[in-house]
Amino acid sequence: KQFITNAGFADLFITFAQVDGEKFSSFIIERNWDGISLDEEEKKMGVHGSSTRAVILQDVKVPVENVLGEVGRGHIVALNTLSIGRYKLSPLAVGSAKILISEGVKYAKGRVQFGRPISEFGLIKHKIAEMVIKTYVNESMVYRTAGLLDMTLVGIDPSSEEAGKKTGEVLRKYALECSINKVFGSEMLDYIVDECVQIMGGYGYIQDNLVESAYRDSRINRIWEGTNEINRVLIVDMMMKADRKGELPLVEAIKKVTGELLSLRPQMGEEKEVLENERRMVSMTKKIGLIAAGAATQKYMEKLADQQEIGALIADIVIQIFAMESVLLRTLKKIQKDGKEKSKIHIAATRVYINDVFPKIDLLARQIFAAISEGEELKTQLMALKKLARYTPINCIDLRREIADSVIPTASYHLTKR
Repeated sequence: KQFITNAGFADLFITFAQVDGEKFSSFIIERNWDGISLDEEEKKMGVHGSSTRAVILQDVKVPVENVLGEVGRGHIVALNTLSIGRYKLSPLAVGSAKILISEGVKYAKGRVQFGRPISEFGLIKHKIAEMVIKTYVNESMVYRTAGLLDMTLVGIDPSSEEAGKKTGEVLRKYALECSINKVFGSEMLDYIVDECVQIMGGYGYIQDNLVESAYRDSRINRIWEGTNEINRVLIVDMMMKADRKGELPLVEAIKKVTGELLSLRPQMGEEKEVLENERRMVSMTKKIGLIAAGAATQKYMEKLADQQEIGALIADIVIQIFAMESVLLRTLKKIQKDGKEKSKIHIAATRVYINDVFPKIDLLARQIFAAISEGEELKTQLMALKKLARYTPINCIDLRREIADSVIPTASYHLTKR
């Protein structure tokens, strides 16, 4: 068993094997048993505080009471473990991002060039604001998913015999959201640590400082708990399976949106309510995702899984739908609770994120349509997309400056507290 995290100081291991050559099962094995040995410690790029070694099993005898779950149901244990691991990676990324924001801003305030702290320069403010915005969005996704899990876990007695089984059912229900969190969080943190190194310049590249080690440590997050590539494949696969089971009425929603296209008249202009245009953009993004996924499904049917490039484009739209909607819902709740004035920075972050992402959704959909259609069919699809993707750009530069200026004085992420 290769690359086992914390193998060097673990007393117990969870492993998987086939009973009778066909029943995939999970087992608890103990380090001091006969037949268990460890290979040498791996020399890794990052996460040096953890142990990573190969675990070698040779004729290990496992008592029947050490079966975890049921014989032949080991895949349930494996998949649920992956789901919770994928989800937990996202709050880990958020916490790390907050520390990096503080480190980057502190340095920018103290680094003087041309007689001014570099924190006063526009491009540095842009970086600081983007770090804050992406953290706020990811944090919104984390809280939303935690809320979904909590609401579904209510009523399960953790001491009951059925607790494990029922908890597993909840995790399976939200496996899609767990994968979305994993992909977004790991890529968000990679972006932020890279920008933090850039703000610090040569000092960020020197060993034995927090930012340099964070840069190396962050890289593993896109690999473990299932690579981001396999999670993108799984996002589409889980959606299709949920539709076939009747858990997610995807085909029905696709038909509804397709029927609405002829009469659709999207309006983007003067807002009557706060974040009104952003609400429209989130709604339009859902429709774009549906018609793009619908067109791809109609062409490939069950073989869509073989078209991984198209599947990844669909997954990226799905991830952004969840991200955009999560930050929008959170900010609207904040406004409802504390009013517009106390929510100014939250509103600014929400507007910048949604206005930045929306045109990228258009490009993702265009790539899907270009890959699956041609001629008149492609023209028709692009005309429908043009209707849905219409929007009026806003001045994101001023909004980013406002966000950066709110963070620089204290050199800390403050959107959770406010």
